[in-house]
Parts: sequence; C-alpha cells; structure tokens
Amino acid sequence: MGCSAQALTNLVAMARTQIGVTTNYDPAYQKLTYPRGDVPIQTGVCSDVVVRAFRGLGIDLQKEVHEDMTRNFPQYPQKWGLKIPDPNIDHRRVPNLMMYLKRKGWSVELSRKPDDFHAGDVVAWDLGSGVTHIGIVSDRRSAAGVLLIIHNIGQGAGGGRALRFQNDWPLPARILSILLSQSKLHVES
Repeated sequence: MGCSAQALTNLVAMARTQIGVTTNYDPAYQKLTYPRGDVPIQTGVCSDVVVRAFRGLGIDLQKEVHEDMTRNFPQYPQKWGLKIPDPNIDHRRVPNLMMYLKRKGWSVELSRKPDDFHAGDVVAWDLGSGVTHIGIVSDRRSAAGVLLIIHNIGQGAGGGRALRFQNDWPLPARILSILLSQSKLHVES
C-alpha cells in the first residue's frame, strides 16, 4: 500500500507546523484522552512529531496502534512489562510505531543510499544502547544537499538535522527501517 505524493507532501507540511511550536522534550508518562489524545503541543518526544503529522492526514495513530495492539498484543515489543495495551503511551513508543507500520505493510527494504530517501518518508534508527528514534524526512536539504529530518531529539521539533550516512547518526547499520515511502518494497527481516 503506497502513499500518494500529495499525502507525503502533506505529511511533511504537518510535521513542519510543529517547528517553533513544540519547543521542549518531555518523555514523562501522561494520562491522555482517547482517542486523539496528546500531550501539550509545546512538548513531546520524537514519536509525537510523527503522531501529530499523521493526525493532520486524518490518521489517529493513538487509536490505530491501540486497537491493533489490543487484537495482537503478543506481536508487539514486550519491553515495558505491560500485560495489556495502554492507550496513554503505546503510540508514543518508537518500537510500537515501527511494529504497527510494519504490520500495515508500510515498511520497506533498508537502504544505505541517500537517493532512496524521499520527503515524507518516516525513518527510525537506533541511537545506540537500544535507544530508538523516529522522524520524517523533510523536503528541504542542508547546504551540502543532504535531506533534513523533522524530529524532536531534545529541544523540540526541528528540521535542521541532516540524514547522513557517514560518521554521524543515523549510521547505516543503525537505521532500523523506513516505515512509509512512496512505494512499497520487500520488507527486510
């Protein structure tokens, strides 16, 4: 199930609306309304950038992830000691988003080639020690011509970090998956 070029353009635009608005990083657990619950817009984590951008397309990942986890809980990472899904936090955890999008058929083959990445791709990677991170590939490039990522890695939503394949994160060996792309390719196991 591919995604139209217009949907990808809209996803990038929705992510960009958070730049300068979401100015803090706060991973604290919070009780959220359900569905369409959110932490205050001025704060959040990397996954909140993605969740909010998808909401701009009419897709509520809080609801979608929770419903899929309720039906398929054993398929999801069991890293947090939960016995049942929790709609307050599950959609805010990168491994859960990765599993949900993979289960929906939106994962594509890993790539080490910068030209394989497109504006609107959702990318996830390992920052080291099992710490995962997620963001949306921007339609803007660095001065060196490298695509930028819209994400929150500590100072709020921003679009200034370049997608690199050198001695900078995300390292090719650490890229976990491209979750949404213009075309669906073979899923790498």
